[in-house]
Amino acid sequence: MEKSDTTRPTMTTESGNAIPNNQNSLTAGPRGPMLMQDYALIEKMAHFNRERVPERVVHAKGYGAHGTFTITQDISKFTRAKLFSKVGNSCPMFARFSTVGGESGSADIARDPRGFSLKFYTEEGNWDLVGNNTPIFFIRDPLKFSDFIRTQKRDPGTHLKPHWRRWDYWSLSPEAIHQVMILYSDRGTPYSARFMHGYGSHTFSFWNNAGERTWVKFHLISQQGIKNASDAEATRLMGENPDSSTKDLHDAIAAGDFPKWTMKVQLMPERDAETYKWNPFDLTKVWPHDDYPLHDVGVMELNRNVENYFAEVEQAAFEPSNVVPGIGFSPDKVLQNRILSYGDAHRYRMGVNYQQVPINQPKAPVATYNRDGLLRVDGNGGGGVDYEPNSFNGPKEDPSVAEPPIRIDGNADRYTTYPGDDNDLYGQPRALWEKALDDQGRTNLVENIVGSMSNPTMGIADPRPIQERMLKHWHKVHPDLGGRIAKGLGLDQRRQAAE
Repeated sequence: MEKSDTTRPTMTTESGNAIPNNQNSLTAGPRGPMLMQDYALIEKMAHFNRERVPERVVHAKGYGAHGTFTITQDISKFTRAKLFSKVGNSCPMFARFSTVGGESGSADIARDPRGFSLKFYTEEGNWDLVGNNTPIFFIRDPLKFSDFIRTQKRDPGTHLKPHWRRWDYWSLSPEAIHQVMILYSDRGTPYSARFMHGYGSHTFSFWNNAGERTWVKFHLISQQGIKNASDAEATRLMGENPDSSTKDLHDAIAAGDFPKWTMKVQLMPERDAETYKWNPFDLTKVWPHDDYPLHDVGVMELNRNVENYFAEVEQAAFEPSNVVPGIGFSPDKVLQNRILSYGDAHRYRMGVNYQQVPINQPKAPVATYNRDGLLRVDGNGGGGVDYEPNSFNGPKEDPSVAEPPIRIDGNADRYTTYPGDDNDLYGQPRALWEKALDDQGRTNLVENIVGSMSNPTMGIADPRPIQERMLKHWHKVHPDLGGRIAKGLGLDQRRQAAE
């Protein structure tokens, strides 16, 4: 019910000045020009013109929810992180799900990897696990990231999204094949965030009080099970409800049907990395579960919807550099780059004080010498000293939380990502085709690839050179895969196989 005029608050400017009239601008006479002294109008329009922060370069279309994370299994012998110190520990957390390549108004169910970003508000500070719904990615050297992302964006000439751009790039970057197969499988169009797994994707590390390091991969396994949309169903949902996954998550939480994920980890002894058959820090590779099985850690539950999208979802800033003592990094090249690039992107998008936004603020105490900058909204350190070391009882370092040293042995050089080994490029994609997919999954994968690589979809006058170059990779993954795609495209299978 609408409040009466006597109980409603008086509308004011941002400075608290009462506004006498919010329906009519100040003018010189009823038909005269407007006056510059109409400060309420100027403030209103100036604020409106600046209501949109720059859109994320990637993961622009997103949605999220609040929840809790609870420890169910003891892994304290691997990590000194207090969150994992005993069964039953819990902390509040926030999750944001997103597509990768689409703009903020694009469809939730588009064929695209899904961002799966988690912020845990632990007693030792924020821990961010910034991953995807796939255990791998398209690249293993960060120098290639911006080029790859541009192939998923709009053509600079036509402002369209022709598929030839992505296939041209992938045909020249065979390390992407493994992820491309996942993207064009049924997993490329998850029905909703509730029905997909999440992964840290990178190799991280645990370290304990004894300074012992264990390499770790994080998995979030949906307790709701997996549900994917077919290509036809996804196309239909894009037109009927572009926000289908956003709505599904919101409605489930509103109805008390709180989605849950089981956190599991794969653990690799530090020395194993030196002799393992694949580079365990390669983002295009998985660790087979037969070699490094999954271990339960805890349960994540989302149980509270956001109240304001901009404040809680759009301003949420996740970054892999947010770790707590006991959780560390690895020599994964792409992870090393993300440690720098995410914070840099947030400072550009929201300003240097983005971590003071409530959704990003840690629950743990903050003690830093950082000062000033745009939109500093706390006490700015008051009159305390703003340098260190100092003799005025300011915050000091704590050597006990230093991560153990990582063994490094090698000469500085630009090492190729191609070791010249077909098994390195095609071995895991071949296992995906032969073992992970069933007959229907293989059929769907072929149909989805053919649909994207076919002449009309490619959007280029002569797609055949790109198609044929890509087919060489499909044949190396598996002759059956290459042959079925060649047949679907109407190309000569025998000639392709011979090449």
